[in-house]
Amino acid sequence: EDAANNFARGHYTIGKEIVDLVLDRIRKLADNCTGLQGFMVYNAVGGGTGSGLGCLMLERLSVDYGKKSKLSFTVWACPQVATAVVEPYNTVLCVHSLLEHTDVTIMYD
Repeated sequence: EDAANNFARGHYTIGKEIVDLVLDRIRKLADNCTGLQGFMVYNAVGGGTGSGLGCLMLERLSVDYGKKSKLSFTVWACPQVATAVVEPYNTVLCVHSLLEHTDVTIMYD
């Protein structure tokens, strides 16, 4: 099941179901690191999973690993090649989390 190009579905419905599993896997990898410096997150903000679940994951990483660096490499929604009419809305909803929970965001158009 996917988020159907819907930020709210990716963040509040589907995301809530799997974010703990994702963070558990990240936690196991982080425990194996001797000098964890931070996280690099790759996502696209046009769809529901990349924007909704991606932002939820960043929020939870900020809570669990507060002072660690978080870099985001984000594919920005582009109206010329958009596959869904809601891509601009997903992007706007995701921007708040990117601003609040990342140290650096590199955007690709």
